[in-house]
Amino acid sequence: MRRKTKIVRVGNVEIGGGKRIVVQSMTNTKTEDINETVKQIKELEDVGCEIIRVAVPTFEAAEAIKVIKKHINLPIVADIHFDYRLAIASMENGADKIRINPGNIGGRERLKSIVKVAKERNIPIRVGVNSGSLEKDLLEKYSGPKPEAMVESALRNIKMIEELDYDQIIISIKSTSVLDTIESYKRISSIVDYPLHIGITEAGTISKGAIKSAIGIGILLYQGIGDTVRVSLTGNPKEEVYVAYEILKNLELTDSGIDIISCPTCGRCSVDLVSIANEIEKRVESLKTKKKIKVAVMGCAVNGPGEAKDADIGIAGGNGEYLLFIKGKPVRKINEDSAIDVLMEEIEKIIE
Repeated sequence: MRRKTKIVRVGNVEIGGGKRIVVQSMTNTKTEDINETVKQIKELEDVGCEIIRVAVPTFEAAEAIKVIKKHINLPIVADIHFDYRLAIASMENGADKIRINPGNIGGRERLKSIVKVAKERNIPIRVGVNSGSLEKDLLEKYSGPKPEAMVESALRNIKMIEELDYDQIIISIKSTSVLDTIESYKRISSIVDYPLHIGITEAGTISKGAIKSAIGIGILLYQGIGDTVRVSLTGNPKEEVYVAYEILKNLELTDSGIDIISCPTCGRCSVDLVSIANEIEKRVESLKTKKKIKVAVMGCAVNGPGEAKDADIGIAGGNGEYLLFIKGKPVRKINEDSAIDVLMEEIEKIIE
């Protein structure tokens, strides 16, 4: 059961209110490098990213937002640390949302200046609390970046924004600890009804970070907590989008996409299933579909049509050839050399 929240609009995307969960990512280019930043945003849009965040460490980066927006279709979020004037400059240059960190933005008066401009332009503010940059008094009060400290930091800043008669707020409370992150979101979700952006901060490299993120994000989503998602990985940000959608697909929280299932292989496998499964997974990444499609890549008759009977389409290997099956029923045999091409052709027929 999804947690009900108020709806906050970021550009043309509605967040919260029980609507579908929105996938976000963040560029790792220098925002000042407009060409590279636009190129990366377009690549992220192609794989399904719906909101993009950019770092704004300089006024040149803030000014670049105006030009970047002319070349992209995604709402753009300005990520602000330390200098509140960068938040104001980003909004003046067309940012659709700003993310500020309460621990380093500089206190009530600076927040007041930010809210004034946001209110004039109806730009939402994400109060982004991070375990690595909490206010010093809260670190001392709770003897470290505990969930209680992160929640109090968020509530403190939400209250200040509300006192300025503004409620276009999104909240994130991220830790590098999966358990602390889960506890923080559970606490805040029981207190406020603002949309929540969830993720595990600084989760790590693609393999380990994907595991940490899947555990933390998956548990929260299963409990109905979370309205937007970002998987934070060290690497190409396209991987963040791929992992986010895998999490959503496996929790049945999206009604589109291609789900690849494949057996782990064993002594019965007599074909090169690993290479074929990896290649199929790679090829379908670029395919767009509004349908939910399950594709099975199996290594033998035991794990073929039997275990994958609910797949839309699949192959089961044996003795240098594969059996092509659709909806669990065998269709024809194909040789190993053409297995990938044949399966891709059949997948594309379903998409069409």
